[in-house]
Amino acid sequence: MQLIRGLQSLTEQAHGCVATIGKFDGIHCGHQQILDAVIAKATAMNVPSVVILFEPDPQEYFLGDKAPARLTRFREKWSELEQLGIDKVLCLRFNLKLAQMPAEDFINDILIRRLKVRHLIVGDDFRFGASRQGDFTLLQQMGEQYFSVQSTASIMQGSERISSTLIRQKLADNQLDDVRLLLGRNFTISGRVTHGDKVGRTLGFPTLNIPLKRKVSPVKGVYLVRVSGVSDTPRYGVANVGVRPTLDKLVSRLEVHVLDFEQQCYGAHVTVAFLHKLREEQKFASLDELKQQITQDIQQAKHLISN
Repeated sequence: MQLIRGLQSLTEQAHGCVATIGKFDGIHCGHQQILDAVIAKATAMNVPSVVILFEPDPQEYFLGDKAPARLTRFREKWSELEQLGIDKVLCLRFNLKLAQMPAEDFINDILIRRLKVRHLIVGDDFRFGASRQGDFTLLQQMGEQYFSVQSTASIMQGSERISSTLIRQKLADNQLDDVRLLLGRNFTISGRVTHGDKVGRTLGFPTLNIPLKRKVSPVKGVYLVRVSGVSDTPRYGVANVGVRPTLDKLVSRLEVHVLDFEQQCYGAHVTVAFLHKLREEQKFASLDELKQQITQDIQQAKHLISN
């Protein structure tokens, strides 16, 4: 899969493409059906399939910490898109210049002149360009001589509309089984293992420290998880996502104690799948109380695993 990073890297695509545009946060089952349609149409037209993304997310650009929690970072989206079979990803840096670009310029310069889009799939409510003045109707009107436009309404998603918003709510309500159905997989967070403050090790429970690299985390608390990337096969663990109030920390992070595992793996890129929520994060009066609770968390996790 080819990455085209920014407009400065976007040269004219000689043979055209079939494209879709969106945030695709979570790459959930609804997204997967759209992407499958893009791939099928591109195959039929014998041109590449292209997904157009924005980094940072436009809502993060405008709202900062008040933006909805991101389900997937760019690297996680990249991995899912590659597995699905997308040919190219155009990642546009969302900044003031792009935010102020007139919708007509976006269509003429990016879709028509550079990408040479031959078929485009977008949502009915898709808005773009300065002041969000571009819409589905404008795409149809301006693209009439160059590309056809397909609405995602023609792609069935079952009786309940699948959305990133719905998945965020299900995560907040600890309905991980529902999340698994909506995503077609467990909810995961990926990242590279870094050095921490080693408090877990002093308590007898060494942890993998994984920076969240999100303004807001979609999950908080203590979970039974499955970790891939630390050994040949996935391993179970107990994860804490939060600010670790007992230690008076302020920065939210993901820490995972991998069960029956003592190897160091700093620098490894791991994927943590969230299977079951054990409890909320809480502040304890002492490290001894925290140690007792972690012991109970591990016992509960092992009980769930055995069943």
